Amino acid sequence: MTASERFVERMHRATSEAATRGIDALLVAPSPDLAYLCGYGPMPLERLTLLVLRPGSDPVMVVPELERPLAAASPAGSTLDLVPWSDGADPYAAAAGFVPAEGVVAASDRMWASHLLGLQAERPAARFTPGGPVIARLRSVKDEDELAALRRAGRAADETFRQICQLPFQGRREEEVAADLARLLVENGHHTADFTIVASGPNSASPHHEPGGRTILPRDAVVLDFGGELAGYFSDTSRTVVVGEPPEGFAETYDLVREAQDAGVQAVRPGVPAGEVDRAARSVIEAAGQGDRFIHRTGHGIGLEVHEPPYLVAGDETPLEVGTTFSVEPGIYLEGRFGVRIEDIVAVGPDGADRLNRSTRELQTVS
Repeated sequence: MTASERFVERMHRATSEAATRGIDALLVAPSPDLAYLCGYGPMPLERLTLLVLRPGSDPVMVVPELERPLAAASPAGSTLDLVPWSDGADPYAAAAGFVPAEGVVAASDRMWASHLLGLQAERPAARFTPGGPVIARLRSVKDEDELAALRRAGRAADETFRQICQLPFQGRREEEVAADLARLLVENGHHTADFTIVASGPNSASPHHEPGGRTILPRDAVVLDFGGELAGYFSDTSRTVVVGEPPEGFAETYDLVREAQDAGVQAVRPGVPAGEVDRAARSVIEAAGQGDRFIHRTGHGIGLEVHEPPYLVAGDETPLEVGTTFSVEPGIYLEGRFGVRIEDIVAVGPDGADRLNRSTRELQTVS
């Protein structure tokens, strides 16, 4: 299948999903959703760019005149009916001709509020609804090319972890180790390093700590949570290391988090609700009396974005399908002392979970 054919097939599936849900038009603004559907990734600016998918009609893209050549040259450009509008003209009036005057219109999640309000003003009788659920169901299940890209990103992150453990931690600032992580991600094949959490000592009890000027000390636990983009797809992994001898109670907490992570991964199989993976991991920590120290969901989908559906949280009944990819990352956070988090990206296979991260989950001692 050529790239153009792949995007045509995706747009067809999105249109069919919209029809199944009783949606008369699906409107997609510049975002990972647009890149997924047609391979076009313009910046989300004040000039309206809008893909319109309607059951029974060919796909249309409303584009600024000055960006029409870029849209035409995109992988699916030749299959789209491009409708240009010029500066000074009303883009919403141009788009309105392809948006039903009545019925249900679904708008993608990343659309600017000003664009949505402009379209609503043109079609006041239409009922606007979020388009995210339509596209999320398609994006959450990866094809073989997407899985291959995620595996490459996972291997590069694994090698980054192996190499960072060989560098000194003690006596250096968190931000210095974070810079090493970013450098290693790129050296190991990532196009960009998008986040590098380095949380040491008591800071490791803050799940989204921003690395700063704190000097890493002996006996510190250090949570490393890092990832970036490789060929359009993201890595995301977390490991917790210790500088020399661990602090009191750390080894037991680490073993508990590792057991919970294994339980979450073991719960993964086709047809299981996403929330069941959260329950499996959380029940291990709750049984040990630490449930109130696990303060976030167990995981999130990953692909063209670091965080995307499905979300592994209580109440999410989304059934897992073969090809769905997400993180499994339970944690325990003891405020003022230390935190522990272990995270792998997994893909749902026919018989269970396929870990896309293979770096060791044995506790690593760093210098």
